[in-house]
Amino acid sequence: MAGHVIVTTTTDSEDKARELAAGAIAVRLGACAQIVGPVTSVYRWEGAVQTEPEWRVEIKTAADRVGALTDHLRSAHTYDLPEIIATPIEGGSAEYLAWVVDETRA
Repeated sequence: MAGHVIVTTTTDSEDKARELAAGAIAVRLGACAQIVGPVTSVYRWEGAVQTEPEWRVEIKTAADRVGALTDHLRSAHTYDLPEIIATPIEGGSAEYLAWVVDETRA
């Protein structure tokens, strides 16, 4: 995996998205989080197609923090099966990416 990652999750309200974002940043598992929404999610759950508004939380982090961030999001999330996806960052501003690493250290 690349040295820097965007971890994405979704939730069903802006307030919950803010809590997930702030919680990850507070414990230094992410350097920065953006909340996007509402978005419309269409998915199959328990045998039926669902269409619901959701808020997406995108957290920039260092690759070595993804496991801990995933565990944190699972425990803080209200969904039975939350979306938690890590996407490698393939490039960008060296200064910004160094800041991401610095912010994910105690």
